[in-house]
Amino acid sequence: MNPAFYDFAKVVVRALARTIWRARVVGAQNVPTGGPLIVACNHVSYYDPPLLGCLCPRRLRYIAKKELFTIPVLGPVIRALGAYAVDRRGSAAGAIKRSLRVLESGGAVGIFPEGTRNRGGEAPAQTGVALLATLAQAPVVPARIRGSDRALRLARIDLAFGRPLAPPPGGKATRDDLAKFTAEIMRAIDELAESTGGNT
Repeated sequence: MNPAFYDFAKVVVRALARTIWRARVVGAQNVPTGGPLIVACNHVSYYDPPLLGCLCPRRLRYIAKKELFTIPVLGPVIRALGAYAVDRRGSAAGAIKRSLRVLESGGAVGIFPEGTRNRGGEAPAQTGVALLATLAQAPVVPARIRGSDRALRLARIDLAFGRPLAPPPGGKATRDDLAKFTAEIMRAIDELAESTGGNT
């Protein structure tokens, strides 16, 4: 990550979000100012990562599919912003290890638990966020974004952050524990719908 470039991009994108999409943030005080952190958000649009990144009080690192890093201009930009690759057709072990290093150094990682855009809500959440939180013993802040799927129609963007959720104890979490924590995270994200003005 290039911190200076990240902060510059954050100021620019945040200004655009507030001017063009009248972006509104609720619950920013729920985001811890320091220490390892995972921000888990719903995912409805390609705009979600930059919007979440610019409107969150913390610098966020993202896991991105490796194909994005081969795209001219975009690849170098997201790399400078701190994104790192995952091979969706192969093992995710490398991305998990990289995420653990970020968290162990006191950084924050942004994750979309469904793993893909999920406008209709039919895609099941993956347990990766729960596993990562448990291994790093990092709290998870639920977040919900609304309106980003209608950004081209200049819909208002709303983003809400919930209270941090504590992961299961490290070293003792079973597969069932991870599934239950994943369900807790998704339930907390859903409960933020009222704060963002609706379910979509």
